[in-house]
Amino acid sequence: MPDKKFDVLVVGELNVDLILNGIDKFPEIGKEVLAEKMMLTLGSSSAIFASNLSVLGSRVSFCGCIGKDSFASKILHDLIQKGVDCSHILRSETADTGITVALNVGEDRAMVTYPGAMTELKATDISDEMLLSAGHLHVSSIFLQPKLKPGLPDLFRRARALGLTTSLDPQWDPAENWDCALTDLLPHVNIFLPNLEEFKKITAQDSLKSALASVKHTASCVVIKNGNTGAIGWNQSEFIEQPAFLNTEVVDAIGAGDSFNAGFIHQFVNGKSLAECLKFGVLCGAVNTTESGGTTAFADHETVKRTALSKFNFRI
Repeated sequence: MPDKKFDVLVVGELNVDLILNGIDKFPEIGKEVLAEKMMLTLGSSSAIFASNLSVLGSRVSFCGCIGKDSFASKILHDLIQKGVDCSHILRSETADTGITVALNVGEDRAMVTYPGAMTELKATDISDEMLLSAGHLHVSSIFLQPKLKPGLPDLFRRARALGLTTSLDPQWDPAENWDCALTDLLPHVNIFLPNLEEFKKITAQDSLKSALASVKHTASCVVIKNGNTGAIGWNQSEFIEQPAFLNTEVVDAIGAGDSFNAGFIHQFVNGKSLAECLKFGVLCGAVNTTESGGTTAFADHETVKRTALSKFNFRI
């Protein structure tokens, strides 16, 4: 996209992750468990996506909201270090930066999130000028952002009218209400990126087949992440099942879905086919699991290339 300053504008939540690994079992009320390892790192679906997408070679800009504290400083440092433009990130005068505490037991995890400043972002904070600077808009974690969610249909409508392609990863709804005006949103979303459980919940269906049937008249392309079994891509002419790249030494799965998104969208904005996007997305999700946290395995492009070749026999 040579006529644009950025390939992708990312709109979404920003927080740090406090990750506890090496836990034998999840805590019980009144009891204590020990963790073997701890890491404080860049967190949030949107930030992990943006950071890893930039490492893959896309030009990325970010709009989100943080506080004026040490967590905010870490987020800005880490994103800028990975080449993400942070000039549109807002600073709250009243709220602290959010944090997620993640407990990893094997390939399962439990999380507690303090949203903080991420709840202040509104769709009207994203100007037409910001949209016009990029070729693609990506939004994530809509249920954690109560002021952003109501304005999403209009934001996606504006983006499409200005010539951008768009993608949306809804992520989990902590309240489990799953109300997001999906019928109004999907006609303006090029790539819808839930995982399987989120997709069934958000469509109020109990199977993949019925969930796809419920959106076939409004969705352009649905990409469904399904953990260590791989991913599924559907559009009006194709249904593709992409197996996972096997990693027998998973460190943790935090950010694996966001890294999948980064790989998929990196290929999408470069004009690749649905099959190519799926395969690269699944690869990036697998690469993510080779290190702790969502961005550690994506230290730089050469690191990703080495891991892809040595662990998964895939040449980037």
